[in-house]
Amino acid sequence: MKLGIIGAMKVEVDSLKENMQNKSVATCAGMEFCQGELEGLEVVVVQCGVGKVNATMCAQILCVSYGVTHLVNTGIAGSLCNELDIGDLVVSRDAMHHDFDCVGFGYPYGKVPGMDVVAFPADAKMVEYAVSAAEAVNPGHCRVGRIATGDQFICDKAQKDAIIANTQALCTEMEGAAIAQTAYRNGVPFVILRAISDKADNSAEMDYPTFEAIAAERCAKVVQTLAKKLKNA
Repeated sequence: MKLGIIGAMKVEVDSLKENMQNKSVATCAGMEFCQGELEGLEVVVVQCGVGKVNATMCAQILCVSYGVTHLVNTGIAGSLCNELDIGDLVVSRDAMHHDFDCVGFGYPYGKVPGMDVVAFPADAKMVEYAVSAAEAVNPGHCRVGRIATGDQFICDKAQKDAIIANTQALCTEMEGAAIAQTAYRNGVPFVILRAISDKADNSAEMDYPTFEAIAAERCAKVVQTLAKKLKNA
């Protein structure tokens, strides 16, 4: 197994890189790909940058140039569910684009023409291991469900309500579905992990800067625990 680990921001990958062994770094498309071992597992950790285009480029490079066999996307998200509080964890059942709309051409909301699914399904075994890792890090504070992705930071209740109505997702962020779609097209198993940093409503602009680092670090701990579980599987 060779695990590709993608985070959008520096805070989401720094601690993972610090805990790696036998590291080597190469740059491609302006991104630093840090290859080595994490908990004895062969990994490539990379900060892709914010948004779906950056995430897609990064995932494709990992699949083609680094030959990863599995992908994990780690990071933070806004809650779309009243039961999810700041610091809680979400493991993807699947992921879909909340800002992709070809309804006028007869497609279901969120469906990318040419794809045979609306939401891209995560690998069941990776979901199982990710839930186990999340429970080890923060017991009783993990949910499995849909993750909604768009090139927007959601900080408005009306936007939030529309995304909930269109996707029935647990949380919203800016990279997951792009990585999921890329993994799906390449036949690479994936899972997305998100720690809640804000409520994706009118309080988000205040909560996000306060809780960003805490949520990102919690998610990174889950990824490290997941790597250990995958190595021992």
